[in-house]
Amino acid sequence: MRALLESPVTSATASSRTANNISTKSVSAAHLLVVEDDTSIRETVKEALSAEGFEVSACRDGNEALAMLTGPQADSIDALVLDLMLPGMGGLDLCRKLRQLNNTTPILVISARDSETDRVLGLEVGADDYLVKPFGLRELVARCRALLRRSQRIRPESTDRVDIIEHANLCLYCQEFRVTRDGEDLSLAPKEYKILELLMRNPKRVWSRDQLLEQIWGIDFVGDTKTVDVHIRWLREKIETTPSSPDHIRTVRGFGYRFG
Repeated sequence: MRALLESPVTSATASSRTANNISTKSVSAAHLLVVEDDTSIRETVKEALSAEGFEVSACRDGNEALAMLTGPQADSIDALVLDLMLPGMGGLDLCRKLRQLNNTTPILVISARDSETDRVLGLEVGADDYLVKPFGLRELVARCRALLRRSQRIRPESTDRVDIIEHANLCLYCQEFRVTRDGEDLSLAPKEYKILELLMRNPKRVWSRDQLLEQIWGIDFVGDTKTVDVHIRWLREKIETTPSSPDHIRTVRGFGYRFG
């Protein structure tokens, strides 16, 4: 707990922000759901986020969170701050279940599990960012804002954009966040969908791993390019007839990836 309090976020911090953060006002007004079984951590995180202007709800286990994220108030929740070690349904299972339900709510995992394997697993099952305990509250707030900004950036900016993108046996329905292969719906994690949409909107264009990180994860993402390779591998397993010899997402050696 002491480490959580090492970087407190105060009203003075908020009042000292520069004018270029005007856009974060709408971000800071977002509704966050904090899922943490430790009462002291849960209340500390809730208080810190509330002090920054967020609307914050909280619960202590995965089953309660799932009910909130699939119930009447689901549309009002803009992002999820999720502990992994929870009673009942654990954090990883909750991530996996939400993505299976095509729930695209951005998820920030907070966990004491700090190995690369744990972080990659969290991202693979559907988390959008991963913060290791103990952490400073300022970093938590910054990551929540970054997560919300990235979420806003990848939303369609107008209704003039192409609604359906087709290529060979794939069909991407942009307004529905849905992809079919040979007419059958595919179950894609949010990051997988975003990568595929970006690639399909820009056929033949070569994207470096760094460019994909910036476009999909945002410039605030803390991680390395292995994250891109992992998601491309998982995506190929779902959209390619022969993942080891892909027809859709091709590797351009020494550069990155292209579609088609």
